[in-house]
Amino acid sequence: MKFSLSSSFARLTTFVLAAIFLVTIGGILVTMSGATEACTGWPLCQPEGVLGWMQLLHRASVAFACVLMFYLLFRAWRDVRDDRVLLPLATLTVILFFSQIFVGAIEVTRGFPRYLAVLHALTGVALWTGLLGLVIASGFLAREVVAFPPLDLRQRARDFLTLTKPIVVLLLLVTTYAGMVVGGKAWPVLSLTFWTMLGGYMAAGGSSALNQYIDRDLDKNMQRTAQRPLAASRMTPAEGLAFGLALSVLSFYIYAGFVNLLAAFLSLAGIIYYVVLYSILLKKATVQNIVIGGGAGAIPPLVGWAAVTGSLNIPALFLFAIVFMWTPPHFWALAIVRKKDYARAGIPMMPVVRGEKATRWQILIYTLELVALTLLMPVFKFTGTIYLVSALVLGVWLIHTAWQVWRQEGNQIAWKMYRYSSMYLAFIFLALMIDAVQ
Repeated sequence: MKFSLSSSFARLTTFVLAAIFLVTIGGILVTMSGATEACTGWPLCQPEGVLGWMQLLHRASVAFACVLMFYLLFRAWRDVRDDRVLLPLATLTVILFFSQIFVGAIEVTRGFPRYLAVLHALTGVALWTGLLGLVIASGFLAREVVAFPPLDLRQRARDFLTLTKPIVVLLLLVTTYAGMVVGGKAWPVLSLTFWTMLGGYMAAGGSSALNQYIDRDLDKNMQRTAQRPLAASRMTPAEGLAFGLALSVLSFYIYAGFVNLLAAFLSLAGIIYYVVLYSILLKKATVQNIVIGGGAGAIPPLVGWAAVTGSLNIPALFLFAIVFMWTPPHFWALAIVRKKDYARAGIPMMPVVRGEKATRWQILIYTLELVALTLLMPVFKFTGTIYLVSALVLGVWLIHTAWQVWRQEGNQIAWKMYRYSSMYLAFIFLALMIDAVQ
């Protein structure tokens, strides 16, 4: 394999690198000269003297670089959408470029707080690493344009939405919002709610897309997942990987810029937990995959709590524990229904490895522990009467369903447990919210 810049895409990446280099030099000159203080509006300002014009000229060069970056993104998704190195790398490079501009703008409007200055510098390092890597990779991998089949844009939009698993994400956003309400003991302001929910959707959706990229071959063997975009080959693996990485990175910057740094790092921890610990290391390695991996789905209420308070405490950890304990009985019920699917895919879910009887018993045990955990919150005076009554009623309902799963064989009651447990989680967090604001 020889390095060559003969392809049009490789030449484009080299040109972009040169343009960003000039923009960076201009930015360094602006910073060293103090020109930033002579032009403090955003994106335009009334420049004061030569330094002000220097800053305004730098912003014009940034605007030109923005056009270049949009063109690079367009070319990547048109010409190399089947390349699992070039497409994700080009996509991330473009996102890092715009993220650096975003962080710089937030710095100006907030008076240059230290954590944003550090994030701005680190983003710059990541951007340059991505640019250099993209030029080198395109020199080795890029080739002249390949003619791909025409796209069905409506199907394309549906496939991107499917990659985010919107129904699953909706339940996660309920727990995120509950964390905001319970943590702040009031309904959160609209702007904070919007950015927290948007960041949460991107984080969960990006994680789901990355999970489907990792499991694309396994999904082909399962009836429930065989028609997912990557498993059905309606999208290339490179597109799924690039899309998942893009949403994940964007979610971090949205949280860091519009919410707070703790929420950003918690969200990032959830992505890493789900993608690396669960999807790559645990899912195909141990029957305890769901038990340990449940921590990923339990992080959203912590993100919501941190978004409002900027900190975490013991009651916040109770919200984490509720989702953590809820996860095994919920997904084991589904695993009973889809036992043959998991067996064909070689995934060591509880019913496949230890049998349905042992799984039904574990569902009952975990359900009893979950309900007991929810009743500890009133004992420690973290919640009030509304929540206590709701937790008792909902707990009896869920235990009764789990008892039926233990006593009765078959998929029908297991599917009922799967659906009821979803409603249980939504209702218990709704009760927490109502109790917190009453």
